[in-house]
Amino acid sequence: MQKLIYLLVIPLLLLSCQSDRAKPSTPIEVKRSFKLAMVQMYVEGGALDVNLSNATARIKKAAGAGADIALLPEVMDLGWTHSSALEMAYPVPGGKTFEALAEAAAENNIFVCAGLVEKDGDKTYNSAVLIDNHGELLVKHRKLNELDIAHDLYAQGDRLNVAHTEFGTIGIHICADAFAKDMTLTRSLGYMGADIVLSPSSWAVPPDFDNEATPYGAEWNRVYEPVAKEFNMWIISVTNVGPVTDGPWKGWDCIGCSLVIDPEGAEFYQAPYGVYADTIIYIDVKTVERPARGTDWYKYWNPQEPE
Repeated sequence: MQKLIYLLVIPLLLLSCQSDRAKPSTPIEVKRSFKLAMVQMYVEGGALDVNLSNATARIKKAAGAGADIALLPEVMDLGWTHSSALEMAYPVPGGKTFEALAEAAAENNIFVCAGLVEKDGDKTYNSAVLIDNHGELLVKHRKLNELDIAHDLYAQGDRLNVAHTEFGTIGIHICADAFAKDMTLTRSLGYMGADIVLSPSSWAVPPDFDNEATPYGAEWNRVYEPVAKEFNMWIISVTNVGPVTDGPWKGWDCIGCSLVIDPEGAEFYQAPYGVYADTIIYIDVKTVERPARGTDWYKYWNPQEPE
C-alpha cells in the first residue's frame, strides 16, 4: 500500500513542478519615459567611507529631485587603479560597498547603477552593478576591455548581460569596454535588446591637457554615436572628477564631461569639464521600441536589399 501511494504521489509532484515552470512570468509594463540622474561625483582615491557617504547622499538627492535611475562613475568607491583595491574590495553582492548602495536604492526608491571594486576569492575586479529600487541586484558586470596598465590590479571579466526592467531593457558596460574592436561589446548589448546602455567611466587627462585647444570627449562620440544610431538606443556614460593620486596615472586629473548620446546617434548632452566639476545632471530619457531583432536588423539597416 505504501508503495502504491508513493507511485501515485511522485507523478503528481512532477506534474505540479512542470505546471509551475510552464506558468508565464508576469509581463513588465515598460515606461518609455523616465528621469535619469548623472551623478558626476568627486572621488577621493582610497577613501572608501568618504566616497560611499558622498555617493549615498547624492543618490538621496537624486531621488528627491524625482530621478528614477541614478548613474554613478566607474570604481566610485576607491578610484580607478588605486592600489587600495587590493585591501579594500568586497564581495558583490554582500560586501560593504554593495550593501551601502543597495540600502540607498531601497530607502530612496530609486534604481542605482555604479562602478565599484569587487573581491571574489583571490581576484579583484573592476565591476559595475545595476540595483533596483528594492535594493536587489539585477546585473553585475566585470570590465572586459580593461586598459593594459590596469591588468596587474583587475582580473578579466567574462560576460555581458542586460536587465529587463520597468524602464526598458538596460545594458551595462564600463568605460573602455566601448573601445573594443568595432565597438563589439556595445553592439552586442544592442543585439541583446538594450534600450539604453549605462556605462560608469573614469575619464582622465594629463596635467598639461589644454581643454580649450582640444575639447575633451571626441573619442567617446566616435565610439558611442554610430552604435546608438544603429540600434536606436541611448548610451549614457558618467565619469568622476578629482585628482588621480595613485596608480599608473598618478598626477592626472579626472575631469567629468559625462556624455549622453540619443537614439538618433547625436550628442544629447555633455556635462561640465573640470577637476572639481562635481554635479548632478538630470536627463529626461524617452526610449523607443526595438525596431528589429536578430537577423531582422539587416533588413532594418538595408531595407532596399532583397530578402
